[in-house]
Amino acid sequence: MKKNDGFVRKIIVFGAGKSATCLIDYLAGEAAKQNWQIKVADGNFAFALEKTAGYDYAVPVEVDVSHGMARNELIEEADIVISMLPSSLHALVAQNCATAGRNLLTASYVDDDIRKLEPEINKKGLLFLCEMGLDPGIDHMSAMQLIRRIREQAGKITSFYSHCGGLVAPESDDNPWHYKISWNPRNIVLAGKAGAAYKLDKEIIHLPYSGALFDPGRKIQVPGYGDYAWYPNRDSVAYSRLYGLEEANTFIRTTLRHPDFCMGWKKIVELELTEDTNRYNTDELTYKQFLELHLQQNGKEASITEKERKLLDYLGLYDDVNINSGLCSAADIIQLAIQQKLRLLPGDKDLIVMLHEIEFEAKSGTQKMRSFLVVKGENNKRTAMAKTVGLPLGIAAKLILEDKIHIRGLHIPILPEIYEPVLAELQKEGIAFIDEVPISNAG
Repeated sequence: MKKNDGFVRKIIVFGAGKSATCLIDYLAGEAAKQNWQIKVADGNFAFALEKTAGYDYAVPVEVDVSHGMARNELIEEADIVISMLPSSLHALVAQNCATAGRNLLTASYVDDDIRKLEPEINKKGLLFLCEMGLDPGIDHMSAMQLIRRIREQAGKITSFYSHCGGLVAPESDDNPWHYKISWNPRNIVLAGKAGAAYKLDKEIIHLPYSGALFDPGRKIQVPGYGDYAWYPNRDSVAYSRLYGLEEANTFIRTTLRHPDFCMGWKKIVELELTEDTNRYNTDELTYKQFLELHLQQNGKEASITEKERKLLDYLGLYDDVNINSGLCSAADIIQLAIQQKLRLLPGDKDLIVMLHEIEFEAKSGTQKMRSFLVVKGENNKRTAMAKTVGLPLGIAAKLILEDKIHIRGLHIPILPEIYEPVLAELQKEGIAFIDEVPISNAG
């Protein structure tokens, strides 16, 4: 039973990493207005302390999330739980939430472990709202709002592209990769590992994890920012069903990057530098020695062009610098390299770009529209990534606690009861889409 200590509501946030900053700021502001308490729990107390500093209603907590008793104690005293942990740890929190009868929010994809809890979630009348960040999250909500408006005008969608990228702002773009890290670097290294599936001109296409996935030749133009390359993101076909667009001829969800990034990452994948099984003893091994050894073992010595070499060189892979990190996979070593060479510096700003391209049949004939969002970060702490991942979660938590979202069960934000109020609040926070071909709100 929860203790009555004067707070109207209690929220526990697990994880105080890069993407949690703006979430915690938002919740702490709401807590001060509504007499709520926010607890921010992380295995690194310094992270939690930094994120809660200066807020009277936010409390830092050190917790090893793998310790069930400590984790469960925090969950049982909360009214709502938000997990900002790595996706592999969500299941631990989710199981405790289901047992204790607590609502759960995450920004991560629904996985099999959480899906197994659905009968218990339904039985106890809980809300587990996943994919509630940027991508996935804002992409779902903004797309579904557009789809709904088109349908209200009797439009039939024939082609749907949804692009999203966490990028570097032009004024901070100072390296040949045209990229800096604004989120979990491990996710960057492992991006695309599951391959991709999408629908193009009525054909279902499956792309395995290979260099071809990152082909830099697929490009779109973002208003005011020029051309970006895109690569297909995970299983788009599954989302065509969730969006109710199975009959569309084309349905593709993508990730945006600069073409040079795609060229470089295509080579990294072709050289098997994201391989995560074999281990190298990096003590007294330099990056250059590692690369030579890895290429020799995998028969890749003569397959690097001059421009590709320039990109690899920027990451320090030809440097006579000791790695000294014990046993590491190639993926571990690439992660160490990008964390050092592609990190956001204190004065740097990141950039979020989201773009929906939709073609539909209307009474007047074939119509095309583009709806786009651009958000720029303030600095390397209050990033656009942290804002667009954290604020949807914070807003949803507030709406649930205020009893303005009543739906229960296991969901992603594709229902109007969720996306309409959340998108309205995001707009107040400066996260607003621009439609190049506006659709009427009437109907």
